[in-house]
Amino acid sequence: MFYSNVIKAASLIICSTTVTIPVIAHNVEISNDVAATFHIEPNHNPKARKPTRAWFALTRRGGTSIPLSECDCNLNVYAVPRAADAQPILQPELTAIDVEKYREIPGAEIIFPQAGAYELEISGKAKNESFSPFKLTYTVNVSS
Repeated sequence: MFYSNVIKAASLIICSTTVTIPVIAHNVEISNDVAATFHIEPNHNPKARKPTRAWFALTRRGGTSIPLSECDCNLNVYAVPRAADAQPILQPELTAIDVEKYREIPGAEIIFPQAGAYELEISGKAKNESFSPFKLTYTVNVSS
């Protein structure tokens, strides 16, 4: 009986701990010698017709951060499914932001027009040729 109560108490502590630990979801993609950690607020669950912030922590091979000031970067948003010759439905302006441990990384405010799937495509090249040109895509599901 004593051991049964100890096991129940330990199980309760473990369960309550796992429930209260916040989870921060980030997606990582790689193109040539550039990697990007991507996040969209809130918690990768944007809502249609509401402003949301997307950010891209760019790094060179080896882990050195790439600030927006060193990258000629562009962000395009496409509706999914996307035809090969599709034009972007949005081209949000990228600005340098500080978020979490990242400094001066590309970020943008996006207002998705309706619920559905979208592709965010960030592309860029180094202003000083310190990294190869890159193109990365992320699929985002937007709720109403």
